[in-house]
Amino acid sequence: MTDLLSRLARTLDPETAHILAIRALGGWGTARAPMARPMPRLAMRVAGIDFPNPVGLAAGLDKDARAVTGLMALGFGSVEVGTMTPRAQPGNPRPRLFRLAEDRAVINRMGFNNGGLDAGIARAAAADRRGGVLGINVGANKDATDRVADYVAGVRAAAPVADYVTINVSSPNTPGLRDLQEGAALAELLAACMDVRGHTPLFLKIAPDLDAAGIDGVARAAIDQRVDALVIGNTTISRPALRSAHGGETGGLSGAPLRGLAARKLAEIRAATGAQVPLIAAGGIDSGAEAYARIRAGASLVQLYSALVYEGPGLPRRIVTELTACLKRDGFANVAAAVGAG
Repeated sequence: MTDLLSRLARTLDPETAHILAIRALGGWGTARAPMARPMPRLAMRVAGIDFPNPVGLAAGLDKDARAVTGLMALGFGSVEVGTMTPRAQPGNPRPRLFRLAEDRAVINRMGFNNGGLDAGIARAAAADRRGGVLGINVGANKDATDRVADYVAGVRAAAPVADYVTINVSSPNTPGLRDLQEGAALAELLAACMDVRGHTPLFLKIAPDLDAAGIDGVARAAIDQRVDALVIGNTTISRPALRSAHGGETGGLSGAPLRGLAARKLAEIRAATGAQVPLIAAGGIDSGAEAYARIRAGASLVQLYSALVYEGPGLPRRIVTELTACLKRDGFANVAAAVGAG
């Protein structure tokens, strides 16, 4: 199965490969794919949730919760599905997903394509989580006249089903969405979502393109509104030097070229929050060593997505094995002891 998924990822049109991989993983999950072996050294408690290991799948791969069980069986400690919007929407026109093989990167301008909250939440509720943690990532429809209302609807629908809900205000592919990361708009959004989340932890996903003032504003809002964790971060609209012919495509860049920027922003948000909010690192994580570096820099958990395209679906298990070796080498009894140790 994993060899098949690797070939799909590398040889087909990127979006076709994506669709077929989700179908394959969905079928694998219903065939009772095996659970990952428990690794007590890697267990982590964040926002009152017990994660079997700190390596999670970022939102974007399984937008409609079609393959939760199969993804959990790859060895992820958590799987975040979505982004889901209140109403189904097709997203942006194709082509909208580009594989930058020379750079081990991906550019996407998908635009929150998904089948809508009702269908996605129903599938998530029925999924066998295999002892892993399920997050649901919610967003606003492109044509929404009241985006705060869309987020409130998403949180209200997802909270009874999810172990945590992530508010995604950082996609660059919905015009004006990133404005919700700023000042009074962010405070209003968080307050409204907190009112309907019940006891379910609420996470906030931010962009790696925020400047110092933006980071300070997010940190203040997260602390004031008691956000349970910050995900740092989404794709970037910046463009480091890229070798691929697709390097000039519009959209969000992810993968290896994002590694340095994502690591810097993790350090900046850690300093801005004074370690008062748990942090989840994403962007360019493709090995146990890189996951370990982000944890030592202050991340309690890590997430990945684009690296699966190049490293294959065996990557989560390799990362948890390598991460365990890093912890043993440096004398840490568990992941929690290593958080911020660097």
